[in-house]
Amino acid sequence: MNSQILPLHRDLDLVGPGPREPQKPIGALLVDAGRLTEDEAERIHDYQQKVGLPFGEAGISMGLLTDEDVRHALALQFGHASISPDAGLGKDLVAAYEPDSPAVEHLRSLRAQLMLRWFENETAHQQALAVVSAGPGEGRSYITANLAVLFAQMGKRTLVIDADLRKPRQHRIFGVPGKTGLSSLLAGRAGAEVLCEIKQLPGLTLLPAGVLPPNPQELLSRPQFQRLVQSLHGLYEVILIDTPAASSWADAETIAARAGAALMVTCRDRSSMPRVIKLSEDLKEFGVTVVGAVLNGAGAV
Repeated sequence: MNSQILPLHRDLDLVGPGPREPQKPIGALLVDAGRLTEDEAERIHDYQQKVGLPFGEAGISMGLLTDEDVRHALALQFGHASISPDAGLGKDLVAAYEPDSPAVEHLRSLRAQLMLRWFENETAHQQALAVVSAGPGEGRSYITANLAVLFAQMGKRTLVIDADLRKPRQHRIFGVPGKTGLSSLLAGRAGAEVLCEIKQLPGLTLLPAGVLPPNPQELLSRPQFQRLVQSLHGLYEVILIDTPAASSWADAETIAARAGAALMVTCRDRSSMPRVIKLSEDLKEFGVTVVGAVLNGAGAV
């Protein structure tokens, strides 16, 4: 596999997400999940045919399934992954662990607005969205990760790019090693193998930040970064890019300019309004479309 950045789109065509597989029946899903044996699934199917019950109800009446088993399979059938506490994902992923919480409902509302304003906007020429904030600890990584989960649950092929080459967090949130990633791609030292499909969350892929380079701003300013983002447009319907704090480094404006659009994150009782205003003005000077702003109530980075 060619590890150079210029023909990267050819490598990505080989490893990018393909068409979704036909939906499996509930019995097959439970066998795959290890909650039923093939023999038990066949027994439930035979009983189901005799009594005319849905597969899940038949399995429960036979004592071979629990309510939780059925909920797990239904979640998979409807594209809503059911995540167990020991899945290896960070607790910041409330969209996966606490899908019915008020916080996630607010995030779903944000997702709907972003779909209308950017990802399904016919006038938008790009599909990437940089998630930026003026200061540290205002919730960029939290918002990025959870929005990615929610977009994937919609059936959208979703990619998270961790472009915070200062203090990256996405590899920890999604439970991947993160030893190689964006920095290696931009330096021409790696290829598309650095893309990590998150198996627990179908449809979601992560490009970790990788090794922290000594020259993040220079790497992100090179034409290779914009070409990388452009080459990924054909593979993913939603691309979200995590960024470092804009008040500490100039990276965020550069990343947002390459993406074409930005979502600004602010935090209650934490964000500095003068810094927020300055960031908004700087982004507009760079020609970045500011799609909107969100007020985060927690102090996650």
